[in-house]
Parts: sequence; structure tokens; C-alpha cells
Amino acid sequence: MLRASHAIYLAVIALLGTALIMVHSARMQVGSGPGFDLVAAAQDRYVIHALVALLALVVASRIDVRQFDRCRGWSNPLWWLFVLAVGLVVLAMVPGVGRSVHGARRWLTVGPASWGVSFQPSEVVKWIMVVAIAWWCARRRDEMRRFWKGSVPALLLASGAAALIAVEDLGTGLLVAMVAWTLVLAGGARLWHLACLVPPAAAAVALGVIAFPYRMNRLIAFANPWQDPAGIGYHPIQSMRAIADGGLLGRGLGNGVAKLGYLPEDTTDFLFAVICEEMGVFGAALVVGLLLVLIWAGYAVIRSAADPFSRLFALGVVLTVGYQALINIAVVTVVVPTKGIALPLISAGGTGWIMTAAALGLLAALDRARRLETEPQVGCVAKDGV
Repeated sequence: MLRASHAIYLAVIALLGTALIMVHSARMQVGSGPGFDLVAAAQDRYVIHALVALLALVVASRIDVRQFDRCRGWSNPLWWLFVLAVGLVVLAMVPGVGRSVHGARRWLTVGPASWGVSFQPSEVVKWIMVVAIAWWCARRRDEMRRFWKGSVPALLLASGAAALIAVEDLGTGLLVAMVAWTLVLAGGARLWHLACLVPPAAAAVALGVIAFPYRMNRLIAFANPWQDPAGIGYHPIQSMRAIADGGLLGRGLGNGVAKLGYLPEDTTDFLFAVICEEMGVFGAALVVGLLLVLIWAGYAVIRSAADPFSRLFALGVVLTVGYQALINIAVVTVVVPTKGIALPLISAGGTGWIMTAAALGLLAALDRARRLETEPQVGCVAKDGV
């Protein structure tokens, strides 16, 4: 019988395998020459990231995340981890400390620049926030329907962290806020509690867009990309063109044209467009199907969870993967304005792959723990005369 944890393992492996194939296909260049170097492939950073992500999946699947719920006060490491992660986000914004890519300071590098390891602190905050909100709602479940003592502290914590991330990464900041607000609502808060924060949140998002010209250009390009097809409308037009050129069956693996200098961010945020062009509707459906398997497995864990913290944590993982995938696919298909957000376990990104795999490993651990606690242990029964 296929259990939820088994489905998680298989889906993660399949998604990472698909990611490696498509990222390397998207990196192909004209005149790169034929041939395959096994040593170079084994040392490729994307292969290393995928292997580390699988290791994180296995290690996390042996960790009981419910230990956070059992710790009280300042002895709970959750809050220290949260403060550390937020501090790293702030540190990444400091000129000369954080690494800037395309004008945004989202990365920190540990070690010398020549061989140091870079990571995104916002990815760490994103997943710690899931644990923190689940912990708060579970602990305060009898008070969550009260505005000041229940929902406000959690909403302010989540909104503050999301606003800090949104300074350099609006997409991830919005994702953190969406997941946290949905968790607070699922944890027992009244709908009007969230409605009270909608006007200031909308004003903050509007200010964050107006303050940065490139974000305004994305809105203008979304409204009418053909108004400036060689300028601000170039990115969405190339994405739509790649998807349309793929058709039902695609051009074939490695035969895509958009990746040859036409489609920006083809290995990261817009890798789904490359998948659509080369593998067609069937390839896109395969990726979406694997993501739906993860969501189904997470739903199974939610249904079987015996305590509020486990249910809310599992819901947070499902919401994060689901919302992130939905936003990325909507951006690539130009249903919403362009924003930098990755497709989970597909878009190239070491921190994203590793942290997402670890979170799904914790989800699998919940399913495994529930099974060990509820199912009778099968053993040998001695017979008379033996």
C-alpha cells in the first residue's frame, strides 16, 4: 500500500530528477559541442544541490517536528532560529555583505568568494515561519478567536517578517504573508481579524510597488506587453511564445529555442516555460501532476494528524508548496504580473531545493510517527510445544 510518506519520497525524487534534466537542457548554448563529461557532470553544482536536497529529505524524515511544540519558554530553539534567520535577512541587505544579483540583495556567501557557499536567508525564514505560526496557533487554540491575545501577535509577527523580505523579494514576502494568514485563519482566528489588516497590508504592497520603478514596469507590461515588446514587455512575450511553440508534444528535449538567449531567467523562475516548449502539454502536466501528488500526500498527513500542531504544520507545508507553485505557473503563463518566485523543486536554486526537501521530510516524519503510534506491532507468537 502506497502511504503518504512513500508518495512524498517518490515525488521529490521525480521532481528533482526532472529539474536536473530541464536545468541542464536550459543551459545549453549554441556551439557548446557534443559529448558528455561524466566527471564534470558529477561535479556540477546543480547535481550537488540535488544530492544535498535528497540528504536533507532523508535526515528530516527521521526528525520529529513535534518536539518544537513540547518545548516551553526560552528553552524552545524555534524562537532562536527565527531571530537568527531574520537577522540573516537583514544582513543580506547590507552593502558589501550581501551578494547582489540583478540589483537585489538576497544572498549571503559563507567562505571566500571563489569557492564559498551562497544561500538565501528568506528561504529559511519562509519555512521557520510555518513552524512558528503552527506552534502559536496550537498553543493559543483556546484564545485564537480573541483579537488581541490570539490572532494579532501571530499576524504581526508574520506581516513584519514578510515586509522585511519584500524589500528585496516581493514575491517571497507575499508568499510568507499568504501562508501565515491562512494558517492563522485555520488555527481558529475570526475572518474579521484578518480583514482588519487587509487595508494596511494593501497599502504596504502598493508602496512597495510604487517605490521601485521596475515593479511598476512589470504591472504596465502585464496590462499590455505589446506596448513595448522590445522593452518592458519582452519577458512576458517570450514566455508566452515558448509555451505556444511547445504545443501538445513539444519540440523535444534539448530542442527548445527560447533558452538560446531569448527567454530571461530560463533556468530559474521561467524554467516551466522551457518545459512547456520542449516537452509540450504532456511534460507540463507531468510536473503539475507530481506537485499535486505532494499536495495529496500532505492532505493525507493533515487528516491523520492527532494533534493541532501537527495538523497546522502539515497544512503550512502544503500551502507553501501549493501557493508557490500556483504563483510561479501563473507568472510564467502571464496570468499575473511577473515576480521572482521559483517553482518548488524544479526551478534552479540550491537553498530552495534543500529547504523544501527538508520541510517535506518533516512532513513524511509525521506520517511515519503516526503510523508507528497507531498501527499494532507485528511480532512472532509462540505456539505450544515450541
